[in-house]
Amino acid sequence: MNITVIGSGYVGLVTGACFAEMGNRVTCVDIDEKKIEALNRGEVPIYEPGLAEMISRNVAKGHISFTTSIADALSHAEIAFIAVGTPMGEDGSADLQYVLAVASDIGKHMQTELVVVDKSTVPVGTADKVKACIQAELDKRSDLENISFTVVSNPEFLKEGAAIKDFMQPDRVVVGTENEEAMKKMRMLYAPFFKQNERFIAMDIRSAEMTKYAANAMLATKISFMNEMANICERVGADVNQVRIGIGSDSRIGYSFIYPGIGYGGSCFPKDVQALVKTAADYGYESKILKSVEAVNNRQKTVLLDKIITHYGEDLSGKTFAVWGLSFKPETDDMRAAPSIPIIKGLMERGAKVQAYDPKARHEAESFYLKGLAVNYKEDKYAAVKGAHALLLLTEWKEFRSPDFNFLAEQLIDQHLFDGRNQFAQEYLEKYKIHYTQIGK
Repeated sequence: MNITVIGSGYVGLVTGACFAEMGNRVTCVDIDEKKIEALNRGEVPIYEPGLAEMISRNVAKGHISFTTSIADALSHAEIAFIAVGTPMGEDGSADLQYVLAVASDIGKHMQTELVVVDKSTVPVGTADKVKACIQAELDKRSDLENISFTVVSNPEFLKEGAAIKDFMQPDRVVVGTENEEAMKKMRMLYAPFFKQNERFIAMDIRSAEMTKYAANAMLATKISFMNEMANICERVGADVNQVRIGIGSDSRIGYSFIYPGIGYGGSCFPKDVQALVKTAADYGYESKILKSVEAVNNRQKTVLLDKIITHYGEDLSGKTFAVWGLSFKPETDDMRAAPSIPIIKGLMERGAKVQAYDPKARHEAESFYLKGLAVNYKEDKYAAVKGAHALLLLTEWKEFRSPDFNFLAEQLIDQHLFDGRNQFAQEYLEKYKIHYTQIGK
């Protein structure tokens, strides 16, 4: 099929690359000229395992191309995906200005019958707005008569760090439309991804829009619930690590997303939970559970900082802290809403020095999220430890799982490890005389 993907960010690039991998002809569009120039040079602006190699492979085959011209991209398109950002507005709602701007552009430039797919995460009812924007522009045109289009909802369920696998081997593909022909076309498009199992779920368009928000809200709720349990465990003398195993063994609960820690971050959970709260309020309903999920998560991001202050006091002048991990999760350079941000800022506001290492997120920290702060960035994890009083583990990258504990014990002035991800066994660290502080114990 001839596919256009409008928006060459995280979702757009993964979507375009994976469809190209299956032999479709994909054109990715973005208004950012520098980004498109970089992509045409083979430079991928984000880090996602396997993405750069997949794009390079399909550029060589002629399966994928990049342009700033939406008119050119739509000239032969059968399906157009809208994959632009929906940032959070001041009131918590999803900002649809970019989605609706793309819809207007589609109406201005489409040449043939088209299936328009909302891939961006959008609130319930957005498809109606997209349809109205496209139709309003078509009504102004005199060069076309009786051209038809259908708006479809096809939310993404990609995990950063595993997005290629998630797209190529999906748990499910949700498509919402009342148009039978559009549904058939979407089934054909996704058929190559279901050779072993049928995971295509068809539903009405509003239910599809709601499914994305409900899924992310459910996962965020599990995380906040477990962090709530961790905070209670600390106070009653229980070990949340053992509690997690005890409840996760129940098949109705399972082990996914019940690891205690320092809260969730990223581009999806914080934004989508607040957007769903706002959507509920717009329809006259107060979502008390989801408000609590967000409140618990915001508080959890400072739990490790509170432990440090309890141990050292409010004045951290003269103390140096090594930080392992800046991204909100491993296998990504994404620092949006990362717990590392308030923790590092909190340390430095109290006079501490910070030596930080992350395998991928240093540029994001230096150029934006921690810009202007005197963070001492190191080239490897052990360099960050030298001369530090204590070590903070904030992101569970694989290379942090089996460190040289002898080295840590020798280099850390106070021989203290504050673990925000409960990665190690306390009994093991006691052998090295490392003071170990974790979450929920």
